[in-house]
Amino acid sequence: MDHLIPDVDAVDRQPELLAIRKSLIGLDRSEIAAALVETGIDEKAARMRARQLFHWLYYRGASKFEDMSSISKEMRGWLPEKFTAERPEITSLQESTDGTRKWLVKFPDGQEVESVHIPEEDRGALCVSSQVGCTLTCSFCHTGTMKLVRNLTAGEIISQMLVARDTINEWPSPKGERMISNIVMMGMGEPLLNYDNVAKALKIIMDGEGISLSKRRITLSTSGVVPKIRQCGEELGVNLAISLHAVNNDVRDILVPINKRYPIKELLQACKEYPGSNNARRITFEYVMLDGINDSPADARELVRLLKDIPAKVNLIPFNPWPGTQYQCSSNNAMHRFAKIVNDAGYSSPIRVPRGRDIMAACGQLKSASKKAPASVRHKENAASASL
Repeated sequence: MDHLIPDVDAVDRQPELLAIRKSLIGLDRSEIAAALVETGIDEKAARMRARQLFHWLYYRGASKFEDMSSISKEMRGWLPEKFTAERPEITSLQESTDGTRKWLVKFPDGQEVESVHIPEEDRGALCVSSQVGCTLTCSFCHTGTMKLVRNLTAGEIISQMLVARDTINEWPSPKGERMISNIVMMGMGEPLLNYDNVAKALKIIMDGEGISLSKRRITLSTSGVVPKIRQCGEELGVNLAISLHAVNNDVRDILVPINKRYPIKELLQACKEYPGSNNARRITFEYVMLDGINDSPADARELVRLLKDIPAKVNLIPFNPWPGTQYQCSSNNAMHRFAKIVNDAGYSSPIRVPRGRDIMAACGQLKSASKKAPASVRHKENAASASL
């Protein structure tokens, strides 16, 4: 047998058991096996069952153990007492007139994040959050008006994709065309300030026996956490996007305050050294167009100078307004003039077409009502968790 027979009185303690169940979402095969061993299964059987569970969780998208038909009926009977594969609660799901979808999902502790799917005709990108809130306070970004509440776990990062694929009905994982063909770590938070959880989540998403999304289909966007950029390239090999937004330190210090710690020169040097970057896999430099702030012809020429010797492309982003912002979007003339200068210098610089503005789902507009609990409450929660 795979498992020691559960306590016959378990049914009387069902609420207690449900409260301490371990989520399997966010665990790789070895971690699932280790969790099974803790229940009494021997290691060899646990490894086999872990492979089966991994397949059901990440390839077929099962959220209920009763649906996992290749696992014994007895095991399916007791798995829900120890574990869960449930999704976070969908607080709201909005759809834009252009087809963009935005989910607000709530985790068991009550914290919420937003994720966005931007569809094309036969594909689409899912914008995934890495933190509840953000610590970087970029002045043009709505998320930056939130304080950092906490990092997301690997499971919470992956669960955003699971929720999206549930909604779009994209299970089991298709081998060819997908409506969620790309992931962009450009949602709420700074991914490289939650690197361990982001890396773990992306490795599971890239695993060929599960969701199986190629690293070439994943883009990680950073505001410039220089020490983690090389590590990201070496360990993950995903596409890199840099939230640049200014061509001199005085302006970037205001727009992207982390620049005070890692100024432009250091950031660009890290980009030059990014493992795997070449003309076929260029680094994307994101540049939000702000009227009278960073959109002059001189700014465009300086951008060209800065990008010398870097395999690069530029993504020009019309500023997406949000309540209380002090900025305005550059005029169409200014944006096209800027784009022409950069294009003429040999760098692709498309002007991004805003998507999902009518539901506040466009770049820089994501935000939730989550707030960090007082320190006294957090201490109590930590103590309670430690006692389980």
